[in-house]
Amino acid sequence: MWTPSESARAPDAPVVIRFLRLPPVRMVLLGFILVVLMTLNTDVMSVYAERPGKAVLHVAALAIAGVAVYVAYARLIEQRAVSELALARMGRELGLGLLLGAGLYAACEFILMALGIYRITGLNPLHYMVPAIAMALSSSVYEELLFRGVVFGALEQWLGSWAALVMSSLLFGLSHLLNPQGTLEGALFIALEAGLLLAAAYMLTRRLWLSVGFHMAWNYTQSAIFSGIVSGNEAQQGWIRSTTHGPDWLTGGSFGVESSVVALLLCTTAGLVLLRMAVRRGQVVAPIWRRTAKVSGTAQR
Repeated sequence: MWTPSESARAPDAPVVIRFLRLPPVRMVLLGFILVVLMTLNTDVMSVYAERPGKAVLHVAALAIAGVAVYVAYARLIEQRAVSELALARMGRELGLGLLLGAGLYAACEFILMALGIYRITGLNPLHYMVPAIAMALSSSVYEELLFRGVVFGALEQWLGSWAALVMSSLLFGLSHLLNPQGTLEGALFIALEAGLLLAAAYMLTRRLWLSVGFHMAWNYTQSAIFSGIVSGNEAQQGWIRSTTHGPDWLTGGSFGVESSVVALLLCTTAGLVLLRMAVRRGQVVAPIWRRTAKVSGTAQR
């Protein structure tokens, strides 16, 4: 896990720098910058809707810019190593996340197929799978930087892991109310199933790669392969042509499979498994007042 270095906390640092290092300030300021860049991503995908190749290139450039801003804030303001974006295990953890995300979403659809709710009617040309790359890349990189890197990280630094998990998950879920067909039910489902799983993935590894991979593969598989509705956004045709008929509590209705009890059960279970692993590895951070009291008690002895 990351904590500011001793030099970063030195009292001789300029007042402005010490102010910018405060977790609430970091959450508001860095979070705002990332939200602005996310808005640019949305504009780019809209402008290049008919030119998906260009959209992917522009979104990739913006993703790199977002990571650069995040790293610059950590290095220049907080004066720390950005361990949550360490490259040492990037390939392995990103790959595992991709497999987990694609596998869990495919499992949801296979269950719906077994129930006769989701039916495949045909296949589209493979180029139908290209447009969703930009969406999956944008949502995974920026939302993980924002909700796990910034929000969870700042809340955990002051309030500890459990409060950070609950609060960041709720904020993540409620942010989906801004989507075109966003519903309160869908937002709460995402808070529980995805918020828990993604935060647990970060707690377990103390890096963002596992959660980025899961987020990317889930959204891409949902849209590009199964032609599903992604978090209440308008459905786009992907590789599989299909029909879905069944009760909203199974299909997710206008919000998509993420608002289905199938996804709720599968993803929440996966999240609890990761969380249990994180707890066993001692990756739970206590609130700052408990850490301070512990340090004071040790010093007195």
